[in-house]
Amino acid sequence: MTPGRLVLPAIRWRPESGFAHEEPRIDAALAAGVGGFIVFGVPRARGDEIGEIIASIRRRAGRPLLLGADLERGAGQQARRLTDIPPPAALASLGDEEAVAWAGRTTAREALGLGINWVFAPVADLDVDPRNPIIQTRSFGSDPESVARNVSAWVRAAQGEGVLACAKHYPGHGRTFQDSHDVVPTVDCDLAELTGTDLRPFKGAIEAGVASIMTAHVRYPGWDPSGEPATRSAVMLGHLRSVLGFGGLVVTDALVMQGARAGLPDDEVVLAPILAGCDLLLYPPDPAGAVAVLQRAVEAEAKVADAVAASLSRYQQFLGLTATRAPSFTADPASERESRAIARRLLDCGLIRGTLPDLRGGVDLAIIDDDQESAHARGPSDLVRRDLARAHAREGFGGQRVILAFAEPRMSKGRAGFGADSLAALAELAPAAALVVLFGHPRLVGEVPGAAPVLVAWHRQPLMQHAAADWLLERIR
Repeated sequence: MTPGRLVLPAIRWRPESGFAHEEPRIDAALAAGVGGFIVFGVPRARGDEIGEIIASIRRRAGRPLLLGADLERGAGQQARRLTDIPPPAALASLGDEEAVAWAGRTTAREALGLGINWVFAPVADLDVDPRNPIIQTRSFGSDPESVARNVSAWVRAAQGEGVLACAKHYPGHGRTFQDSHDVVPTVDCDLAELTGTDLRPFKGAIEAGVASIMTAHVRYPGWDPSGEPATRSAVMLGHLRSVLGFGGLVVTDALVMQGARAGLPDDEVVLAPILAGCDLLLYPPDPAGAVAVLQRAVEAEAKVADAVAASLSRYQQFLGLTATRAPSFTADPASERESRAIARRLLDCGLIRGTLPDLRGGVDLAIIDDDQESAHARGPSDLVRRDLARAHAREGFGGQRVILAFAEPRMSKGRAGFGADSLAALAELAPAAALVVLFGHPRLVGEVPGAAPVLVAWHRQPLMQHAAADWLLERIR
């Protein structure tokens, strides 16, 4: 087995070409002997598009592969027509571990239907720093024991269906106030403080039998004085193995991120994680180059050869534990019903300020969308308006002002709350509003001026926008 098995490139769907533009890179990666891929569907790709490209990759490879995807909010996060699941913080707010287990099972079943056998979830980070720009609602919360229970429930349920789960981002990304997509964040905590807090959910995941753990591109100099981020820290990864007792796969977070690169030579970006204790290299910018670096180092250095051999053994072991499932590119109706029911439960207990307004005269919607454009497009923010129009509800001038405010953690957004333009719009509109529907973290209520009631809808995903539309419709009528 070649060192290339430890390299996992990315393939991304594009609106203009689907996956067609990836075909030459897929062929090159397979020729280099890679061990699998991470698949991104935007999530405007259809399930059959993802399923078909994965089936094609498997046929061309002629060997088993690890096919992974970020599915923190279910398979609907990457593919249309599959189940949208509320973010972890929303699920945890219900205090219902069975809902969390349902999310894990449903995600795993639908992932396998697409051909995905490795799910990069659950997030095991604690939501402890309100300045954090990238974790927030992706976390199950701030209490270590509660997060550990929910992480464990999700892992057991998902892996019970035959996928490999992945707890991320070890040893924790929740205390940062910077985004490792852009920089290498630093956290001023030592091991003693982390043991009873941030590390507890990872210990819970390990006790639940989690197959893999993803590293954080975050420095903890109070623990590892070398200043290396966890992805390259033999101290932190050694603790994961020797003290926490983890025997599964350790995978880097994406190596295209600035937190992984930080001006290092390309060879060191590839080799340093392997020598520190990582097994698999996720999303390097040059997959064939990464394979070549590994091959040269294996031939030249015994310590690299030993590390690669140990990682290849783990790769082979866990690859053999993955299940297959008959292709399925749409959600099961029962899963969709359950997801809608959970969304409704969230809204029914989502009023966190004020009292419910009387909306029987109709509503006049105002949309404040803080989620900036990026290379990876955000979803629409007008689904509530569309749903009300389809239902012929009174919406527009003359109705009660309802603000739909969108603010969620997004790659390279660089902030946790609303930006200057959004805050100015809120300052103008919120004091006279009848209701603000907040598609974001509940603590952002503190950034909404005035005394208007605030209803938390957690996330801009279609599930929560459609649920908010239904909630409003009942009150308009």
